[in-house]
Amino acid sequence: MTIKIYGLKTCDTVRKARAWLDAQGMAHQFHDYRAGGIDEARLRRWVAVLGWAKLLNKAGPSFRSLPDEEKAGLADAAQAEGRAIALMLANPTLIKRPVLEAGDALRVGFKPDDYAALFG
Repeated sequence: MTIKIYGLKTCDTVRKARAWLDAQGMAHQFHDYRAGGIDEARLRRWVAVLGWAKLLNKAGPSFRSLPDEEKAGLADAAQAEGRAIALMLANPTLIKRPVLEAGDALRVGFKPDDYAALFG
């Protein structure tokens, strides 16, 4: 099974997830959003599986620093998904992290117990 982890190399949670995988002897590939951006088809697949609200990090400084007019479309349910995807494509640091792909499994965030259950 190919394991790929997406995030920012400077993110502490991403570092913890990668260290956990290394400690378990699990080879993985890492994709840094700052260096490589995010592929639109991949992001749309994540949104289809997880929902945009689970992926969009509204609590971080990247979101808080956005002008109000850029955040405005998120309140309207009819526009929210498209607006959220556009924001995450333009600013990949808005995507919660890490995002882990392992076969058909998809996880957001890092909880050691969740990873242990997944790879058990």
